Amino acid sequence: MPANIKEHSFIKGLKNRCSHLLHHQKATTDSSEVVAIKSREAKLTLNPSREEVLKWTESLDNLLAHKYGLIAFKTFLKSEYNDENIEFWLACEDYKKIKSPTKQASKAKKIFSDFVEPMSPKEINLDYYTKDTITKSMQQPTYTCFEVAQKKIYGLMENNSYNRFLQSDIYQNILNNSHNHHQT
Repeated sequence: MPANIKEHSFIKGLKNRCSHLLHHQKATTDSSEVVAIKSREAKLTLNPSREEVLKWTESLDNLLAHKYGLIAFKTFLKSEYNDENIEFWLACEDYKKIKSPTKQASKAKKIFSDFVEPMSPKEINLDYYTKDTITKSMQQPTYTCFEVAQKKIYGLMENNSYNRFLQSDIYQNILNNSHNHHQT
């Protein structure tokens, strides 16, 4: 599939998802809060401003913190058949939010079997020592059992994938299609 068609499909799909989210949000809010969304506000929700898109170039943190940026980065990584790193990083972010020890242990085992275990479906590239440390921690997973691995994977993304993303057609098209914040 040519890059232009993939880009168009990505943007169209993202707009459809955002429209669905807006509709769902309106349907689930208290009736006193349900207000028609102005077309300008809808446009701002569906497309990031030029300022937001340019902010993604400042750091990987800025890119990952922006909902649209994260979707674009994940799409880029999928196009390179290299999305296991971001999926692992996001799984670790979710893991750190779990309060229940039972749920935490279950999620830790899932992350391990999906990303760390040798020959796992989405095995990430970690050194022996880091993998061994995680393997040993699976007996009694802790809040920090994936911390070192997550930092290493973040470093890999920051030094490799992130820079390629900023040079990619995906990023360039988003930048070219972004709007100025003060546009109507």
